[in-house]
Amino acid sequence: MKELLLYIFTWWNKQTIGTAWWTRRFGEFVGQDEFGNRYFRTRNGAVDPTLGFERRWVIYNGYAEASAIPPGWYGWIHHRTDVPPTAENYVPRSWQKPHHRNLTGTPAAYRPKGSVLAGRARPRVTGDYSAWTPGE
Repeated sequence: MKELLLYIFTWWNKQTIGTAWWTRRFGEFVGQDEFGNRYFRTRNGAVDPTLGFERRWVIYNGYAEASAIPPGWYGWIHHRTDVPPTAENYVPRSWQKPHHRNLTGTPAAYRPKGSVLAGRARPRVTGDYSAWTPGE
């Protein structure tokens, strides 16, 4: 029941009802990445008359986070290449890093030294700064 309610009322969890309908009616499965995200395009690579090119979309496995798209699929979904990574032997470059979940807004988020949210005392000013006071 919870899964059904999440499916109906959330857009950030996998896909919406509209996306599921659109995918079933007009979509063609292209491939799946190592995270379980599934990639689609318009059936037979048809050009969408309103866009002037074929539509490409992703249905995320779980929480919809755009940074979870690997580099090879990123290039395909943004029309940088017409060949999906499943149709070629794509090997990521050495400088392309694996995905790490965005922790912003969670208790595990990065909080630098001196941050109000860090829960520690703010370090004293080192002397290279003097506070402005009105009337000076």
